Amino acid sequence: MKKTTYALAIAALLASSASTLAADTKVGLLMDITGPIASFIPPLQNAANLAVQHVNENGGLLDGQAVPVYGDTTGSSQGAVDAAGKLINVENVPIIMGALMSGTTIAAAEAAAIPAGVVQISPTATSPAMTDIKDNDLLYRIVPSDNFQGQVLAKMVLDEGIKKVAVTFVNNDYGVGIGSTFIEAYKALGGEVVAEVKHEEKKNSYRSELATLSKAGGDALVVVAYAGDSGSKIVKQAIEGGLFTRFIGTDGLRDEALISDIGAEALATSFFSAPTSPADNPYQAKLHELYTAAYSEPADKPFVDQTYDATFMALLAIEKAGSADRTKMAEALRAIASAPGEKVGPGEWAKAKALIAEGKDIDYDGAGGTYDFDENGDVAGFIGKFVVDGTVYKQIAIVE
Repeated sequence: MKKTTYALAIAALLASSASTLAADTKVGLLMDITGPIASFIPPLQNAANLAVQHVNENGGLLDGQAVPVYGDTTGSSQGAVDAAGKLINVENVPIIMGALMSGTTIAAAEAAAIPAGVVQISPTATSPAMTDIKDNDLLYRIVPSDNFQGQVLAKMVLDEGIKKVAVTFVNNDYGVGIGSTFIEAYKALGGEVVAEVKHEEKKNSYRSELATLSKAGGDALVVVAYAGDSGSKIVKQAIEGGLFTRFIGTDGLRDEALISDIGAEALATSFFSAPTSPADNPYQAKLHELYTAAYSEPADKPFVDQTYDATFMALLAIEKAGSADRTKMAEALRAIASAPGEKVGPGEWAKAKALIAEGKDIDYDGAGGTYDFDENGDVAGFIGKFVVDGTVYKQIAIVE
């Protein structure tokens, strides 16, 4: 009799545990944890984890908890496909936040997420190529396309009085997209591109490319690349060879690894563009306060705002859909991100959950701004101008 009672108790406990686990909902977090942007990643993982923490501490997701499941693209297309495939087919996530690089985001979407009908929302991928992908309304991003950043950077350069530049951009979706847009816009505004070189990733030396670029006599070198791969090497080798002293970069170079490699003094006349948040955004101030309280470090790192927002929005989409049904995610994501609806910001999960339960519309405004998706899953946005200030980057201007 005792054995039977004991067995029943164990069975009940297991059933209870299974029920609890079944109520939890996974969310896929696809990040380029290793590879050329590895130095960006730790604060971005903190941001994503903070969004999940805010959900679980303020009512949970659906009838349980949100469970973050990470996938590492390794910064490569095949790695992205493999990691996304595991999130989709093994972990059975209903939605994916990520990836971060344009190339890995596109590869994961085309080979894994779109065929499986899974929504992806990238916080950082900027390639113009994403706009025209036939994605069945499954691919989104919350930063403006490089078509915008390239045009803004062209104006920044001319506003600095720089009339002639040499340009090198990495041969991938990110580099080709923004490099080509910058060159076209800069010429249209009256600037002269004295030389342009498309370079390959993962080389030890770029001295031959730099020799070609420097012969033309530009006033500065525009570098569109990731600091963790070709970007830092190009800048360092240009300085070592006495070929260029002033550098202009995009968000891939707005990496503190560049300052560590090159030194602030050598970058004193350089400047960089990157997607940013609107000025005096109260939601950004709120997130930064929450982030600093959680991690005892400042939140003013590249794409912390957007990574938190994209993760929070993915979780809001699941809550809005009322289940982990993949087929409902796109409609739900658009619903929580756009007007009309009561405003909800970072950390306000309990408020959002209550409004959704009451059948009311919500409109998430984040630390990175508002996110009203167009028909292609793109958003408008803001580009900041950054300079090196000691060991960090300082924003000195914003362009809407």
